[in-house]
Amino acid sequence: MKNYKSRNISLRNGMFTTKISEGGTGQTTLVYLQGINNFQEWPPFLDDLASDFHIYVPAHPGISDSEGLEHIDDLWDLVLFYEELIKSLGITTTIIMGHSYGGMLAAEIAANFNTLVSQLILISPLGLWIEENPIPDFFMLTPSERSKLLWNNPESSIAKSYIDDPKDQEAKVESDLENTKTLMAIGKFCWPIPDKGLRKRIHRITMPTQLIWGDCDGMVPMEYGPLFNGLIPNSRLNIVKNCGHIPQLECREEFVRIAREFLRND
Repeated sequence: MKNYKSRNISLRNGMFTTKISEGGTGQTTLVYLQGINNFQEWPPFLDDLASDFHIYVPAHPGISDSEGLEHIDDLWDLVLFYEELIKSLGITTTIIMGHSYGGMLAAEIAANFNTLVSQLILISPLGLWIEENPIPDFFMLTPSERSKLLWNNPESSIAKSYIDDPKDQEAKVESDLENTKTLMAIGKFCWPIPDKGLRKRIHRITMPTQLIWGDCDGMVPMEYGPLFNGLIPNSRLNIVKNCGHIPQLECREEFVRIAREFLRND
């Protein structure tokens, strides 16, 4: 039995339709923004937080059943969309947790609407650029190449289960189309590089912020962790050992421990 429910909500008189999952029995609101892979209605690590938080997981515009991407021209439009989406849920202040692409969006929301965000958790976020240590062009990678960058151990059961590779030919075509759709939607805001000027605004992120990085992250190298930490005034950085780009799945227990400790102490 699922411990969450999914629904589609409409914004701006039907201009946008957003698929969103909702679950958890806690009183404090948490919004989780996902990364560069296909939408997961309820990533399993959220079960570990469900007793403490009421959690919302929206699918980004253009991904899964979320429609209206054609009405979003640039990153600023996207940030405004998320501000409206959050407020449409009756939320006046919330914790935001974002991973990778979702981390970039979470940082932008926090920088531009900092009264909306009480605490911020950024997991291996995109958004900055180090010329000497560039982020790989993940739009051009094969699934196998991407897997090697995402995981410390690409042969682990969790890594293999994350790759959607159905045996049925019709299902495989559908999966490949969804992967392409996802990358196209993200590419609108991250291509050719995911640096859209966050460095100019990052000082405006003043709420308590937790940064979490895997030490074997091949997608957003660990060197980006200290850079974010140095630019966000009220932030802390935790490095998870023997872990890749998705610590909330690959190193779930350690990730949840760090997140809980931060959220309870601040």
